[in-house]
Amino acid sequence: MFFEIPQNLILMTAGAFLLGWLLSSISGSMSSRSKARKRDPRDDRIRSLEAEHRIAQSQVETLSEKVGALETDLENANEGVEKRDNVISHQQDKINKMNSDLKDSVLKTRELRSELSDRATQNLKSEVKLREIETELDVAQASTDLIATGVLDYSLAPEVKEVADGENDEDLLDASDMTKAAT
Repeated sequence: MFFEIPQNLILMTAGAFLLGWLLSSISGSMSSRSKARKRDPRDDRIRSLEAEHRIAQSQVETLSEKVGALETDLENANEGVEKRDNVISHQQDKINKMNSDLKDSVLKTRELRSELSDRATQNLKSEVKLREIETELDVAQASTDLIATGVLDYSLAPEVKEVADGENDEDLLDASDMTKAAT
């Protein structure tokens, strides 16, 4: 080699190099400890915000799934309500129709009852008149039978005869009118 380097010098250079390296590593480890102790509070805040952000994102995802499920439930509920409203309105229409039919039936029933009661009273009146006529005819028949047998003699009481004949004539006229009306 061009020049000779004493061996002591090489050993000293190597020793100095090792000593420098050793001191720098010790110094670096000590400074990193002091830096770890003196952490910036903004870094802690950033890390906490990032953690909160991740939590919020997971909550947003779960809440969005819940919202979707609730929206489908709401749509189903609205459809059910519409169906029930349609059924209720249909039933209300039926009820209204039945009420009007019932009112009409009640009116017709009342009319028929009044007509029936009128006919019943007419029938009763005609039966009473028929019985009166039958009674008068029976009385007239009995009196003619008595006159024919000679039990009754009106020649003895002329005044009574005129009164009795007048009443009989009127009764017979009424009876004949009633029989014509009954038929």
